[in-house]
Amino acid sequence: MAVPRLAKMTQQRVPGLHARGVEAVPEPAAREIRGSTTIVELMRLFPNGEAGRLMARLALPCAHCGGAFHEPLTMAAKRHRRDPRAVLEAFRALDGGGPSDEQVAAATTRVEQP
Repeated sequence: MAVPRLAKMTQQRVPGLHARGVEAVPEPAAREIRGSTTIVELMRLFPNGEAGRLMARLALPCAHCGGAFHEPLTMAAKRHRRDPRAVLEAFRALDGGGPSDEQVAAATTRVEQP
């Protein structure tokens, strides 16, 4: 009788999270927000709640979603029919005290999906 092989469990890297079973990842020197940055990483980059407030302004419920650990920002924007570039620029503007009203308007505008 063959013994079933157990699948190798992968560890999720989450900057700022120190828990058993999670690889230690050094904190980024600068807040680089890329399209592949996950929602949880955004929340950790802005611990004072700026990212959460921006999500609320953009009417994105991503912070409360189960996919927040794995879903990149650009995928979240596409799921909510938003321009990924505009959403990315709005979150990048958080470092400079933004975003501006124009950036928020661009990020809240719904776009047609192909």
